[in-house]
Amino acid sequence: MAENKIFAGPRVRRIRNGLGLTQTAMAEALDISPSYLNLIERNQRPLTVQLLLKLAAVYKVDLDELQGEAGGTAGQLREVFADPLLSGEVPGDQELIEVAEAAPNAAAGIVKLYRAYREQAARLTDLAELLAREGHETSISGTRLPVDEVREKLERRANFYARIEDAAEAFHASLGLSPGDDLGAALKAWLRTQHGIVVRTLPIHTMPNLRRRYDRHSMRLFLSERLSPFDQLREVAMEASLLALGDEIAAELEALAFSNGEAKRLGRFELARYAAHAVTMPYGAFLSAAQRARYDIDILRSRFNVSYEQVANRLTMLQRPGASGVPFFMLEVDTAGHRFRRAGAQGYPQAKFGGGCPKLNIHAAFAQPGQVLVDAVEMPDGAGFLTVSRTLEGPQAGFSERVRRTALLVGCDIAHREEIVYGQAIASTPPVAVGTACRLCERQGCLARAEPPVTRPLGLDEMVTGLSAFDFQ
Repeated sequence: MAENKIFAGPRVRRIRNGLGLTQTAMAEALDISPSYLNLIERNQRPLTVQLLLKLAAVYKVDLDELQGEAGGTAGQLREVFADPLLSGEVPGDQELIEVAEAAPNAAAGIVKLYRAYREQAARLTDLAELLAREGHETSISGTRLPVDEVREKLERRANFYARIEDAAEAFHASLGLSPGDDLGAALKAWLRTQHGIVVRTLPIHTMPNLRRRYDRHSMRLFLSERLSPFDQLREVAMEASLLALGDEIAAELEALAFSNGEAKRLGRFELARYAAHAVTMPYGAFLSAAQRARYDIDILRSRFNVSYEQVANRLTMLQRPGASGVPFFMLEVDTAGHRFRRAGAQGYPQAKFGGGCPKLNIHAAFAQPGQVLVDAVEMPDGAGFLTVSRTLEGPQAGFSERVRRTALLVGCDIAHREEIVYGQAIASTPPVAVGTACRLCERQGCLARAEPPVTRPLGLDEMVTGLSAFDFQ
C-alpha cells in the first residue's frame, strides 16, 4: 500500500526553530540525514507517516498541526486576493497556502492591512458622498477599476440615450409587426435573412458556464437553456441592436468618453443592453401603455411579453424631451447586500436616497420571494420617496445548484404617488424613517443601525446604553 505523503516543510522548520535545534540535531533525532531534512523543509520531499509518528514521539508534536492547513489564514488570504485590485496577482490557491504556512504572522498582517484598507476606502467613499450632498466637489474615490468608471458615469447621468431611442423605434417599425406577432421570431428572422446568423438554444451540459456565445465562423448565436424566454429575447435583441443600431451605440459610447479600452468594452455592453430594452419596448408605445396602466409593472410585463426586471429597467429610461414619464430610479442588490445595478431617469439619486439603509423594503423582499412590497420612506431631511421592491430569479439552476436571487427596488419622488398604481398602497400608512446609509445617517435610537455615523463622535457611556449598537453624541 502506498504511503500517504504530506508536504509541510515550513511547519517542520517552525517547530525546529521553536525548539532551538539545528538541522543536524533534528535529523539525528529523527534518524534521517541533514540533507534529507533540508529537502523536507523546502517542500522538495514529503513527510511520510513514519516521520510523522517519529516527530510526534520525539518532540510531542500535535499531528493535526502538521496535517492541516495554517488555520483559517489561507482562506482569509483568498478573500484578500479575490479583490478586483489583486485578482490577477496570484495564479492559484497553492501559493496562498505556501505563504500562510511559511510566514503565518506576515500572512495575518496582510489580512489586517487589507481589512484596514477596505475600512478606510469605505470611510472615504462615505465622506465623498457627504461632501457631494452638501454641494462640494471632491476627488476622493475608491479604487478606479474600469467597471468602477463605467458604473460611476452611467449612474450619475440620466438613463436616456436619444440616438438609440430614435433608431430603436425606427428599427422596430421596420420589422412590420402586427398586434400579437412574436417579436423574438421576427428578430431571429431578421438576423438570418439580413446577416446569415442563426439562433440556437443549447442544453446546459453543452454550455454549462455561458449565457450566450456567438460563433463567427458558423454564424450562429448560441443561447443557454438556463435563460428564461424573456432573457433569451433580450439576448437576441442585443445581438440585433449591435448590428442595426451600431452607429448610434458607437456615437453614445464616444460621448461618454471612457478613459480606456476595457471601460469602453463594458460601456458598449451596457449600451447594447439599453438598446435591447428600447427595441423590445419601443419608447412611444411603452410610455403610452405605462401611463394608461399607471405604471403597473406586472401589467406592462404582460403587455410587452417581457420580465418584471426588464420593465423596471425601462421605466427609468422615460425622459425624452416633451414626452417624459415619471422619473423613476432603480437599485438591484443580492442577498449579501452587494449593490451592482443602479440607474435613474435623472441619474441615480445617490446623495438624496442612497439606498444603503437596512430598513428599505428591498432587503425585506428576500423573506417574501415574488411578492411586491410598497413603502413610503422619509429621509432625515424630510424628502420622501415611494419604493416598490420585489425579488428576481436568476438563470435556471439545476437540482444541486444554489438559486441566484436578487431584489430590485424601483422608486420615485413621493410627489408622483397619485400617478402610480402603487400609491394607493401607502395612502393610510405613515412613512418609514430611513437614511442614505448608516455612516451618513444621524437618526438617534435606530434599531437597524449597523455602523456609526462618520459625522458624529461615538458617545460611549458606562452608565447609559442606547437602543442602537453604536451610540453617538
